[in-house]
Amino acid sequence: MPAIALLSAVFVVGFEQLVQWKYGPMGIIGLLLLTIGIKANSPTCSSIGALMLALMVAGPAL
Repeated sequence: MPAIALLSAVFVVGFEQLVQWKYGPMGIIGLLLLTIGIKANSPTCSSIGALMLALMVAGPAL
């Protein structure tokens, strides 16, 4: 069981570092809002975070 927790923690930290490297501070804020919204069961907060991430990913195509 601890191996699964360790692997998931490494994955989460790696994903956060990837977002920080690729999208900067706004990407981290979007990811944070999305995570808080999901954990707090707040559709408004998670929608804002998802929208921020979607706009940052689709930004070059727009």
